[in-house]
Amino acid sequence: MPAQMSRRKVRGLSVEDAVEFFNYVMEEKPFLPFLIPLVLFAWGIERWVFSFSNWVPLAVAVWATIQYGNYQRRILVEDLNKKWKRVILNTSPITPLEHCEWLNRLLIETWPNYMNPKLSIRFSSIVEKRLKHRKSRLIERVELQEFSLGSSPPSLGLHGTRWSTSGDQRIMRLGFDWDTNDMSILLLAKLAKPFMGTARIVINSLHIKGDLLLMPVLNGKAILYTFLSVPEVRIGVAFGSGGSQSLPATELPGVSSWLVKLFSDTLVKTMVEPRRRCHTMPAVNLKKKAVGGIIYVTVISASKLSKNGLRGSPSRRQFDKSSEEQFVDKDLQTFVEVELEELTRKTRVSLGSNPNWNSKFNMVLHEETGNLRFHLYECTPNNVKYDYLASCEIKIKYCEDDSTIFWAIGPDSGVIAKHAEFCGKEVELVVPFEGVNSGELTVKLVLKEWQFSDGSHVDNSLVSSRRSLFGSSNFLPRTGRKVNITVLEGKDLVSKDRSGKCDPYVKLQYGKSLQRTSTAHALSPIWNQKFEFDEIGDGEYLMIKCYNVDTFGDDSIGSARVNLEGLVEGSIRDVWIPLEKVNSGELRLQIEAVRVEGSEGSRAAGSNNGWVELVLIEAKDLIAADLRGTSDPYVRVQYGNLKKRTKVMYKTLNPHWNQTLEFPDDGSPLLLHVKDHNALLPTSSIGDCVVEYQRLPPNQMSDKWIPLQGVKRGEIHIQVTRRVPELEKRSSLDSEPSINKAHKISSEMKQMMMKFQSLIEDGNLEGLSTAMSELEALEDTQEEYMVQLETEQTLLLNKIKELGQEIFNSSPSLSRRSSGI
Repeated sequence: MPAQMSRRKVRGLSVEDAVEFFNYVMEEKPFLPFLIPLVLFAWGIERWVFSFSNWVPLAVAVWATIQYGNYQRRILVEDLNKKWKRVILNTSPITPLEHCEWLNRLLIETWPNYMNPKLSIRFSSIVEKRLKHRKSRLIERVELQEFSLGSSPPSLGLHGTRWSTSGDQRIMRLGFDWDTNDMSILLLAKLAKPFMGTARIVINSLHIKGDLLLMPVLNGKAILYTFLSVPEVRIGVAFGSGGSQSLPATELPGVSSWLVKLFSDTLVKTMVEPRRRCHTMPAVNLKKKAVGGIIYVTVISASKLSKNGLRGSPSRRQFDKSSEEQFVDKDLQTFVEVELEELTRKTRVSLGSNPNWNSKFNMVLHEETGNLRFHLYECTPNNVKYDYLASCEIKIKYCEDDSTIFWAIGPDSGVIAKHAEFCGKEVELVVPFEGVNSGELTVKLVLKEWQFSDGSHVDNSLVSSRRSLFGSSNFLPRTGRKVNITVLEGKDLVSKDRSGKCDPYVKLQYGKSLQRTSTAHALSPIWNQKFEFDEIGDGEYLMIKCYNVDTFGDDSIGSARVNLEGLVEGSIRDVWIPLEKVNSGELRLQIEAVRVEGSEGSRAAGSNNGWVELVLIEAKDLIAADLRGTSDPYVRVQYGNLKKRTKVMYKTLNPHWNQTLEFPDDGSPLLLHVKDHNALLPTSSIGDCVVEYQRLPPNQMSDKWIPLQGVKRGEIHIQVTRRVPELEKRSSLDSEPSINKAHKISSEMKQMMMKFQSLIEDGNLEGLSTAMSELEALEDTQEEYMVQLETEQTLLLNKIKELGQEIFNSSPSLSRRSSGI
């Protein structure tokens, strides 16, 4: 019996098994080729020269036995894994129906108080964004005024749920049926001709029916969800004015079908297969709202590109996968255009079926999600047109634990998903082009920084958000803060001049305030100009427009928008902003939030006895308001409730007023309205602007040119000064009181620390409470003293400048030397 078993084992060990075992040993032990000659050499010495011992053959036999055992164990593990996958995944492609009445009962319980408010807030922002960009023949503009999904939740899986498999991807399929008649979405619509006026549209019923697909990814950290096909959609609307909503829907024909089309198009573009949305389920929720981010995109290469495969019809794109000749196209010249919202960038042109670009771009996200589109084009020699070949898409989403998820559609409608646990981690994805049987793109993505609405930001050097001593954010309420923006430089700007020259300048608009830089003379200019704006809440963006000076009108060479939420006082944000709607160009900005002094500050100190001195000098390049091509301009100045105006300059587009106006300094906004005078008809506006003066040092004049808003061109030249007479009379050299006050505050602080120490040792809680009140009063005194020191420092610097100017003017030798220069 043992002899028969040994014969079976010998017969079972074939030559193929021996070769496979040898290959396994070579993979696991790469040093084996060097070890075998050494063993043979030692065996030859033992055999023919002198004998070591019998340990060499014994060691080789033991080692070979151990390796063979490891090999057999690996084969056994692989077989078990294959059987497990076959049982779990491939036994039945579609599992039996599973009832889910419990899920609908749970929805009914949680819908009114939890899910309805959450989803209403989330979807209202999506609806409002879509309505801004969609119009119809009857409606010019739509404004969302109310959004409520009602008390009836959707029904999920009324006929059960099924699990199916696609490769290694598990997919759940369940029905979705939402039929509600108590929802309330109120829209205020501005009607187009021939109706004109406004109308209130109420969406009071909604019916959506379709099949949902749920795909868990990243080991359950996220779920991708989508409709299998375009669902059935019915929307019920009512019209009215004022409080009445009972008018029939036929009053504005076509609105209901327009809303259905708008809703269906949105679904097709966002969550109908193969478009998928992502819901993350992180283990930790930091409860922060991301408002933007910075991502570096590197387009590395593509492979298996073929004109026949990329351009052919689906019926003609059936290739023999074993043949590699279809992917050989040495004359193919391609480049990739990267698109993120309105921002586009292009790679260089590369040759062949496996081009290598290795182009890196700096992109900006304006929300917590983003869609990166990659468009492949063919560049034909001696042809100004580019031939579109294919596209692919990668989606980005912020997770509540400060991580980032990237996902795309893989081969055979599969899923490609990567998870970056922290900012700065590089992720590489190989994504197939959509709708073709050949071609895939390799890209690297690095999310450098997430910015949040609570005043914090996370980048590769900050794992957690910036927090104060007590754990709260350093972000202060948006009342009275200033935003200082320094336009440092630019690079790779677009030149629309045939000679390749560029004379760029930048316009900054934040709210109603508009500023502009000087004109530079380079494709990589340096401005280093600082501007100040009043901070605005509610997610107001800083709008940037870059222009190139031209004889026949300035050309736009790019624009951008910057989210200024989350600025932390004392922290300068230094960023490169890529310009949108152009192929290249970036601007470097430094952004800083500065707190405006309160009632104890210099502005309040000057508001009692000081005034604002405004000198309206001139204007240039005003628009023509009269038929004869001229204007009769004057300026109406509004300061709080006070209004003043300059004289009228007749028949000119470049007036000179040289007029001084004064207002009591109470911190009110200073508005300038440039008007065209007309004796018979009402005056027409030819521009307005805001004068920023609140942060000016006392008694220091600011001379500036301010671009006019609301018109195509025009600037006004003004000088503004905050006059504080009490500070002028004080002697800045009289520092003895300040020194005495500093010594007094220092001694009081030392005494307070000693008092705290004794109270803590005695455990006197009531005394500690009283001491804390005294310490707060002492801190207020110290803050007032710091403000006084800053004011005295400003006055001293002004005196030094005036003294230096007097010395310069009184010295004949210095005057002659400067004139000679």
